Amino acid sequence: MRWRVRIGYPVAVLYWLLVTPTPRWIAIGAAVAALGLFVRAAASGELRKNQELATSGIYARTRNPLYLGSAILAAGFIVAGHSFWAGLLVAVYFSVFYYAVMRNEEDDLRARFGSAFEEYSANVPLFFPNIFTAEKSPSEGELHRTFSWRQFRRNREYKAMIGTAGALAIVWLRMWLKGHYGY
Repeated sequence: MRWRVRIGYPVAVLYWLLVTPTPRWIAIGAAVAALGLFVRAAASGELRKNQELATSGIYARTRNPLYLGSAILAAGFIVAGHSFWAGLLVAVYFSVFYYAVMRNEEDDLRARFGSAFEEYSANVPLFFPNIFTAEKSPSEGELHRTFSWRQFRRNREYKAMIGTAGALAIVWLRMWLKGHYGY
C-alpha cells in the first residue's frame, strides 16, 4: 500500500498537465468535491480508529465512508479538470489502489474485531452505500455513536478540507497559465 502514495505524486503531476479547466467546470467540480468532504467529515466525526468498530451513523450504510467521500472528492477533481484523459487517469488510480486498501483494511478489522466484524460486513456493503434500509438499533451493550466535532478534530479531517482548497487553487492556476501563457 506504500505504492499508493509513491504513485500518487506522478499521477497528480500528469493530471495537472492534462487538465483543461474553465471557471464553470472548476465551480461544478468544487461543488462535487464539497459533497465528498461532507461525507468524509460525517465519517470522521464518528470514527474512533483502532479503539472500536464503527457501525452506526454513516457506517451503517457503508463500511468505507471515508473512501466513499474520497471517491466523490476524486470525481470533483475529474469534473474540475474537464479532461477525458486526466479524468481517466484519476479514476483508474483511485479504483486500483483504493479497492486494494479497503480489502487490506478489512483483513485488519476482521483480525481485530472477529465475529462482530463478520456480522457487520454481512449486513453493510463494502463501498456503495445502502440508502434504502433503516439503520438497525444497537444491540444490548453495543455503542451507538453520533457525530463529534472533537473526534473530527482528533482525526484531523480538517486537513482534507485544506488540501482540497489548495488542490483546487492549483487547478485554477493551471487554467490561468493556459489562458495567459498557452501552457
